[in-house]
Amino acid sequence: MTLEAFKAARRVLEGVLHRTDLMYSPFFSKETGNHVYIKPENMQVTGAYKIRGAYFKCSTLTQEEKERGLITASAGNHAQGVAYAAQAAGIPATVVMPTTTPLVKVNNTKDYGARVILQGETFDDAAALAAELSQKEGLTYVHPFDDLTVATGQGTIAYEIFKDLPDVDVILVPIGGGGLASGVSTLAKLLNPHVKVIGVEPAGAASMKASLEAGHVVTLPRVETIADGVAVKTPGEKVFPYIQQNVDEIITIDDNELVDAFLDVMEKHKMVVENAGLLPIAALYHLDCEGCNVVPVLSGGNMDVITVSSLVQHGLINRCRIFTFSVQLPDRPGELLKVADLVAKQSGNIIKLDHNQFVNINRQSGVELKVTLEAFGKAHKAEILSSLRQAGYQVKEVMPSSLYI
Repeated sequence: MTLEAFKAARRVLEGVLHRTDLMYSPFFSKETGNHVYIKPENMQVTGAYKIRGAYFKCSTLTQEEKERGLITASAGNHAQGVAYAAQAAGIPATVVMPTTTPLVKVNNTKDYGARVILQGETFDDAAALAAELSQKEGLTYVHPFDDLTVATGQGTIAYEIFKDLPDVDVILVPIGGGGLASGVSTLAKLLNPHVKVIGVEPAGAASMKASLEAGHVVTLPRVETIADGVAVKTPGEKVFPYIQQNVDEIITIDDNELVDAFLDVMEKHKMVVENAGLLPIAALYHLDCEGCNVVPVLSGGNMDVITVSSLVQHGLINRCRIFTFSVQLPDRPGELLKVADLVAKQSGNIIKLDHNQFVNINRQSGVELKVTLEAFGKAHKAEILSSLRQAGYQVKEVMPSSLYI
């Protein structure tokens, strides 16, 4: 990857991409002690940065390679980028995706005219079939990350960051196979060798961190993370040397942190960002600097509504804004009203009740009441439970059932 190649990619992509100008975040700046400017690639064409590498790659193919048709493997966003670019160029495209790919990504890829094949549970499973079909059917394989042309296209993000914020100190990028991180870090270092580029991986799929520690690309036995876009067992061999040279640090993030990050981005910035794109947001809390200009790259926003609803629910539970308690009551009129009155006095908002009279034959403690409440947070929850216990109720906290039934 050279400066000339990055310039060529920028020229090709001009007029194709949406402008994703940096957004200053007062909330994350205050929370972390840095000056945080979000790069919202979730607002990009096809809903992710992947259009950059896919479109630039297609522009460099020979006529013979185009006529053979394209094939790729993808957890979803590269699939849409290739399908979009192929459709624009009038090239047939086949995409192999894991069976676990969110439905929105599958349907969007089909809408761009690609043939979609679902295979295996991980990207690596899908990639194996794509490579096989490439040989069998003579299709031109467009790798989602281990391709220097694709990585060069992804790296154009750095041009835009420096244009909006010339004195950027830290850039945070999610890492799966390494295409985005290698492209952004390489161009960033060419533009300013002093800028710090940090890659962010899920703890359950930290294949790049393991590879850097080993000094060579390694394959994890398994990956387990809600960040499906970066659930990669084996990083790219071709991009790995660029990661070694230009990425300053790797931060790993637990899935629970992504749940909190989702809620923050949705509430404070009114944006839907998929789990892989939330990795840099979660990493903001792991930085060892203060007062720096920090840019987290939100890589994509292609998330189905079922996942959105699940993340919202789990996020509210994590922050004690939703909780459920159970209590045994005497089986006599007015007991439910007493509990409701105590909750109301503490400004708790009841959103679900389960009143079971048949849990016990002892009428003095024969009714099990489960109450799901909305609270303001941990302190408010503790106040509500304390008031119930002071009134003589033996209250037990339990996990909420679905809030949407």
